Amino acid sequence: MHFVPNITFGHPVVESLRKQLGQDPFFDMHMMVSRPEQWVKPMAVAGANQYTFHLEATESPGALIKDIRENGMKVGLAIKPGTTVEYLAPWANQIDMALVMTVEPGFGGQKFMEDMMPKVHWLRTQFPSLDIEVDGGVGPDTIHKCAEAGANMIVSGSAIMKSEDPRSVINLLRNVCSEAAQKRSLDR
Repeated sequence: MHFVPNITFGHPVVESLRKQLGQDPFFDMHMMVSRPEQWVKPMAVAGANQYTFHLEATESPGALIKDIRENGMKVGLAIKPGTTVEYLAPWANQIDMALVMTVEPGFGGQKFMEDMMPKVHWLRTQFPSLDIEVDGGVGPDTIHKCAEAGANMIVSGSAIMKSEDPRSVINLLRNVCSEAAQKRSLDR
């Protein structure tokens, strides 16, 4: 397992965005770093709302979850494609969001890994109120699979940024997730 020691958009960028945009935007920091513990306080001070770390990047997830909460942020917990969802399960009741990576972390524009959808479905079944995010290769062609599996938070980079009409792509992703969530609540 290799995570980067540095971050691309660090706390100075978050602080600058927060000053420019005010308190409304929700800033979820997806920390694909080798020592996530060291960035908790700087990100909290900069104005981050949620701190998402990789389960594979820490020896003591419980202590890190506690530290994130004590610094006033929500907690996100991410797993890479090679990590079983059962490895995340013991922490699920202590976090706000589970992130199932649908590509190997690190580079944009990768192909969506549909075989991650059973992880999303299992989490949705076991933890119905948990926010579940997918990240990697998500766009108009893959959003239905994500939403039907139970994802309600979406990270989409290339599909939005490379689109002729980014706003319509965002609306499509949002609408598909909303409709799937409504259908799930009716099915209960």
